[in-house]
Amino acid sequence: MKATLSLLVVLLLCFALRPVSAQSNAGNADLPLVSRIFSSNMVLQRERRDPIWGWTTPNANVTVSVTGPYFQEHLVVTADDKGAWQTRIGPLPVGGPYQITVTGPDNQKEQFDNVLSGDVWLCSGQSNMQFGIANGLNAQQEIANANYPQIRLFSVQLYSVPTPMACLNPPQPNLVNQWVECNPQNVATGGWGGFSAVAYFFGRALYQALGVPIGLIHSSWGGTPAEAWISARSISQIADLQDALRKVENDPNAKPNSFGIMPSAPTVLYNGMIAPLVPYAIRGVIWYQGESNVGRAYQYRTLLAALIRDWRSAWNEGNFPFLIVQLPNFGPQKPDPTESAWAELRESQYIVASTVPNTGIVCTIDIGDANDIHPKDKQDVGKRLALYALAKVYGQKVTYSGPTFRSMKVEGHTVRIFFDHTDGGLVAKGGKLTGFAIAGSDKQWHWADAQIDGNSVVLSSPDVPNPVAVRYAWADNPECNLYNGAGLPAFPFRTDDWTEITRNNH
Repeated sequence: MKATLSLLVVLLLCFALRPVSAQSNAGNADLPLVSRIFSSNMVLQRERRDPIWGWTTPNANVTVSVTGPYFQEHLVVTADDKGAWQTRIGPLPVGGPYQITVTGPDNQKEQFDNVLSGDVWLCSGQSNMQFGIANGLNAQQEIANANYPQIRLFSVQLYSVPTPMACLNPPQPNLVNQWVECNPQNVATGGWGGFSAVAYFFGRALYQALGVPIGLIHSSWGGTPAEAWISARSISQIADLQDALRKVENDPNAKPNSFGIMPSAPTVLYNGMIAPLVPYAIRGVIWYQGESNVGRAYQYRTLLAALIRDWRSAWNEGNFPFLIVQLPNFGPQKPDPTESAWAELRESQYIVASTVPNTGIVCTIDIGDANDIHPKDKQDVGKRLALYALAKVYGQKVTYSGPTFRSMKVEGHTVRIFFDHTDGGLVAKGGKLTGFAIAGSDKQWHWADAQIDGNSVVLSSPDVPNPVAVRYAWADNPECNLYNGAGLPAFPFRTDDWTEITRNNH
């Protein structure tokens, strides 16, 4: 019953948190001199020539001036015949603060103060990314301690629209709708319980380890599927979604910049909440989404790979890091091994992370909540994302992954499983090792007796004299307890490909 209510909350959030009005950006009269992703207190990406852009009188000159410690720059750019202009500034030395002044014709002027140079991460997905810090574990204490003036926060307003937006809508009250310094008030303001808890804990861990300014752009919406976050150019190449895309494009009620369109439709959140951010320079992306695609878990391996390629193509900055949160345990535990759509979704996430370049994944199979699709422990999610980033993006020597399946070997009536990422040795946390099932050629699964032997696990069952396949943590909410010595959990896996219960779901 609690799980059903949790799912209902996700769906209600899709509507309760929707904005009620919007400004068109169809023409330059509605567009600002500088795109609204820029404001005072922002972080610009270090070691880059950072794009800055906006709109003005066609063919007019725009002046961009940057001043700060040991750095000055003065640029003049001419708008095109439609009034759009863009240039690049920097690279700015790490730190700051900097002041950026943009001057256009007819007394147009924008000035941005207290600008820093550091690392910028885009944080996106559905409700578990949207989940605010006030909803999580130790919320009161975490908010009180959130005094990090060199961490900067930006939350993109919820906006679903059938055509790509040139610019974000004007800020609305009671939201973190422009760049702000991270402090107890700002981190707890707006959205669903304040700023994204996962994003904040990820950014905090990076800042503590790196000591450079961190900018976090939060753009997520509860209850939304992956296809809503992908552009039309990429969705049009996915056969299963072409009809749904045509409905969006041809719906007479889906007027540009209206809210008469469901946030679950293909492209609509890319159009309203990602396209206006491009090409703001970013270091990478963290992504927590998938619950709304569980029923189409097999298809998700195509969708998620398409989304990553799509965003990288839009930014045109190469294969920036894209870090995925694998879905945690959720729902009632089953007494016997069984098929699982949630396990298939986790597998799809893992396959994408393993096959798409510069894409990573973190395991959260141990920190979910059987009765709540929104587990409160977002601290560990952010910490594990940060460990991966520190190791693979920043080159630090830290353990970033739990054990991962490497190979299996049948040894008579037993099976030996070999693992990578066993840093510090394999550990059965809490006692007897659980979570493994084995099957013979009859494809009938039975729980296995599991014993750790060095960096491998030996499995057996009296019901399976001739084992041929193994699964671990293959359930919606598996009972499993294999870790490495660094305290990170083993990833779910299977060695068979016998069944995908969601293969034909589109």
